[in-house]
Amino acid sequence: MAMAETYTARDITVLDGLEPVRKRPGMYIGGVGSAGLHHLVWEILDNAVDEAMNGHAQNVQVALHADRSSITVTDDGRGIPVDKHPKSGASALQVIFTTLHAGGKFEHRTYRTAGGLHGVGASVVNALSKELVATSKRSGYQWQQRFERGKPASALRRIAPARGTGTTVFFRPDPKIFPRTTLDPELILDRLKVVSYLHAGIRVVFDDEAGKERSTFRHGNGLGDYLAHIVEDRGKAPVHDAVFALAKDHDESGGRVNVVLQWTESTDEHLRSYVNGVPTGSGGTHESGLRAGIGKAIRNFIETHGLSPKGVTIAAEDIREGLTGVLSIFVRDPQFQGQTKDRLNNPEMVQALDSAVRPALEQWLNHNISAANAIVARIILAARARAASRAAQQEVTRKGAAASRLNLPGKLSDCSARSPADRELFIVEGDSAGGSAKQARDRQRQAILPLRGKVMNTETASASKVLENKELSDVVTALGCGFGKNLDLAKLRYGKVIILADADSDGNHIATLLLTFIYRHLPQLISRGRVYLAQPPLYRIDIGKETFWALDEQQRERILDRSASNGHRGKAEITRFKGLGEMMPKVLWDTTLNPATRRLLRVDVNDQLVTDRVMNELMGRDPSARFRFIMQRADQVQDLDV
Repeated sequence: MAMAETYTARDITVLDGLEPVRKRPGMYIGGVGSAGLHHLVWEILDNAVDEAMNGHAQNVQVALHADRSSITVTDDGRGIPVDKHPKSGASALQVIFTTLHAGGKFEHRTYRTAGGLHGVGASVVNALSKELVATSKRSGYQWQQRFERGKPASALRRIAPARGTGTTVFFRPDPKIFPRTTLDPELILDRLKVVSYLHAGIRVVFDDEAGKERSTFRHGNGLGDYLAHIVEDRGKAPVHDAVFALAKDHDESGGRVNVVLQWTESTDEHLRSYVNGVPTGSGGTHESGLRAGIGKAIRNFIETHGLSPKGVTIAAEDIREGLTGVLSIFVRDPQFQGQTKDRLNNPEMVQALDSAVRPALEQWLNHNISAANAIVARIILAARARAASRAAQQEVTRKGAAASRLNLPGKLSDCSARSPADRELFIVEGDSAGGSAKQARDRQRQAILPLRGKVMNTETASASKVLENKELSDVVTALGCGFGKNLDLAKLRYGKVIILADADSDGNHIATLLLTFIYRHLPQLISRGRVYLAQPPLYRIDIGKETFWALDEQQRERILDRSASNGHRGKAEITRFKGLGEMMPKVLWDTTLNPATRRLLRVDVNDQLVTDRVMNELMGRDPSARFRFIMQRADQVQDLDV
């Protein structure tokens, strides 16, 4: 009873204004890493695009300043209102930037559709910025107000007469919130290209002041131009020239559906989807409805024209093999999964997309017979190829979960736990490191699979070539879940797949090769959050009686700086590990394997478009793309580990 009496109203913390955002930024932007940092840019950009989307603006301009830690977004829309808000007494501009859930997107008379999320975005960006300056052109004048970390640093001022209307927002992300505040110009450029494709006719300008480059985009054909760019960029020839395109209002409230589709020689499906101009990398109900509509239209066409192949069953995956498309929908009340708006959850969109796409695609097929026949031939070919490869794939699967322990790779030191959720597989670089890991591991829960040397680069390798490689074949067999199209996560033998490589450049290269293999041939492992990178230390630092572990040079210097501030720098003893094999088993357990003390980095794909591009540049056949990538980042390298 005494303990209950000590817990009183005084123990309840109430956060005012934007304090909750600064206290828990991850709740609003998903995290404080690179994705969260750039999410600030997307929020302000979405607000500018919303003006254009609703017919109030024609131009959007983004300037990444020379320090690359501050940015300005400008549009020629209506300008943020500056008159006093009736409830708060402050200007509408101040209310928008200092109050959560304050904006013009709740009532549909102001915005038909919007990508910016109902008044949260601007205030969240303000809360997480060291400084923000909002400028609005309205009523013949330019108005401006400054903010610092979410709070007004000046009153709203009328600074000069001005023609036209529009909004300009300058902000600098707060280094107290974000460990790294450097914005990526290529990431921003890619996003702006997509904006120009999704909103036909809008002029989008990007100024990279550090690179002294200006890029201007305007696409009159919108999604049609975007699809042509994607098909060309992926380097897989289309199997038909005519492109299916649909632009349709899907209800009486102002929602719209825009779809473009084309089948190619690619062996996978490539669909990019957007809701109110916001990319939905994790898909959602709109993608489900689109796929359902495509499947029904194709099957109806095949049955109507008597094109069903004998002895082969056409599956949904056969219909979508080689399909490349862009889906852009506009809805008034999007229900996104989380503030980062990565997945659409509106249940009504399944039926809306299905009923819009199915009849339109079926009619298009009947009016474009040559294209339709090429598509059906492509689908039948995919079905036959899948049937022909089933036996080979079943052989790989048999060597996995369904196989006895005697058929597992001989160098695999398996664990004894029965439930996959309790089991972890460490894919370890080298026999020496594998030996240390085997001694250090928890034999109940942790399995060790050592690899010899660097595995092959699988970016452009076929499935048959991959399986001919002994090291990668052993990985597939140990996982037990199959491979490629027949991958079945229900048969995965481990809850976590952990890449354990040395903490140097060689180890990073091996980890990259393994990630390329998983990303291209076992992608579901990444999308389901099963793949991790172990974080072994590169340095051991002994200061007096204390021992510290540093992942890299930067962390080593931070530890030494903290020590120096306490007058202990001269007493530091530094050991650099040449490899995991040098570590004593107990050290490897304490720093890297022990779930209570280790650091694991989960592998996630935040932006499919950027990931595909970077993977192709770094691991593809074209060396010029790698050269450009390296040279563009050469000035960021201070210490080269050779």
